[in-house]
Amino acid sequence: MAETAEYSSDFKYDVEDEETLEVTTETASMADLTEACDKFAEGEPDPADYGVWVPGIPVLIQKGLDAVNCADWLNGLIIDGIVAGVGAVLGFVPQMLVLFILLAFLEACGYMARIAFVMDRIFRKFGLSGKSFIPILIGTGCGIPGVMASRTIENERDRRMTIMTTTFIPCGAKTPFIAMIAGAIFGGSAFVAVGAYFIGIAAIIISGIMLKKTKMFAGDPAPFVMELPAYHMPTVGNVLRSMWERGWSFIKKAGTIILLSTIVVWFTSYFGWVDGSFGMLTEDQMDASILAKIGKGICWIFAPLGWGNWQATVAAVTGLVAKENIVGTMGILYGGGDGTVYSALAAAFTSVSGMSFLIFNLLCAPCFAAMGAIKREMNNIKWFWFAIGYECGFAYIIALIVNQLGLLFTGSVNVIGLIFAVAAIALIIYMLARPYKEATKFKGSVKVNA
Repeated sequence: MAETAEYSSDFKYDVEDEETLEVTTETASMADLTEACDKFAEGEPDPADYGVWVPGIPVLIQKGLDAVNCADWLNGLIIDGIVAGVGAVLGFVPQMLVLFILLAFLEACGYMARIAFVMDRIFRKFGLSGKSFIPILIGTGCGIPGVMASRTIENERDRRMTIMTTTFIPCGAKTPFIAMIAGAIFGGSAFVAVGAYFIGIAAIIISGIMLKKTKMFAGDPAPFVMELPAYHMPTVGNVLRSMWERGWSFIKKAGTIILLSTIVVWFTSYFGWVDGSFGMLTEDQMDASILAKIGKGICWIFAPLGWGNWQATVAAVTGLVAKENIVGTMGILYGGGDGTVYSALAAAFTSVSGMSFLIFNLLCAPCFAAMGAIKREMNNIKWFWFAIGYECGFAYIIALIVNQLGLLFTGSVNVIGLIFAVAAIALIIYMLARPYKEATKFKGSVKVNA
């Protein structure tokens, strides 16, 4: 009868002394190996949290705080709040600078006006003028100058429709958010990041066709008249100056608006009531925080979209202050525990709910600053609220359709949600296929005296 060899989890390895070159044989268990790996990784920051350019800053700050025996609440504010929130946004500065330098080159070489002329024939098929392309292209850098660029459109109906649809295109502030979702939930897929821009373009086209078939926006687009500048090679100084001005504006926003927002988010997420007493909470008590109570009160609204948890809801709401805030808020709310922000996001979202979350925040109302620009350009409070309501409603409907159809294909059907999604699809198809309305015209009779 053959004997079964006893399995051993111990491993033998040779160690060579660097000075004497003496070789000794050591024995280690699997537990020893695991402990060694944990010690090796201890204190190493997650590049996904703080960006590839500043991986050592959180560790240095933590060591400095430990050296001065910093209070727990202040240590949490600095590390879990300011560094995790603002650092998550600043980590995407290199990508932003690349976007800004390309936009600056297009503007400086004279191509911006020519591409508007080229796109005029295409845009007219969707009810827009070629001049609408300039605000959209500028909006890829920032929605505020994009909205303001609509002033070049003489036709009031076309101008208002351009203002309503310009912020659908992903601006520079949405770039960090797109990169985070693509990296955490979709394994860094480049198709998701590129697809975000195609989603924005599709939203503009669909909205242009639907709105143009209503009485408010009916009528042919205004004729395209624009002076085309000659092509010329821009100076390096002008391009770099434009890139720096836009980049510095982004950094200043991270140091002011986003900094204040992350402090508020950290305080409301790490303080709350437990057993009737108010105080600082541990990471496993965050469900009792002030922010959790606020988020739980409104998260049911987004449940049909697939992300009805309070963390995602709060991130979407803080994105209205500044779109970069979504990244900062997620860095705080999903950055606790033993894992990384990316691993926590991957566990919290499926691919379907992640895509729904991405689409909603891409298409919903822009940041407060861009809303202010929309209000100024509309010069009418009713038109302003109509524009904001349309953007939020359109974003909600598209995200609902994506989530419910995704659940259908993955086998997790929600009958009620699917019914609403099918009804929404039918409504969009009807709006796209119905005939154009007559423009509002003055009706009256003219008496001619012979």
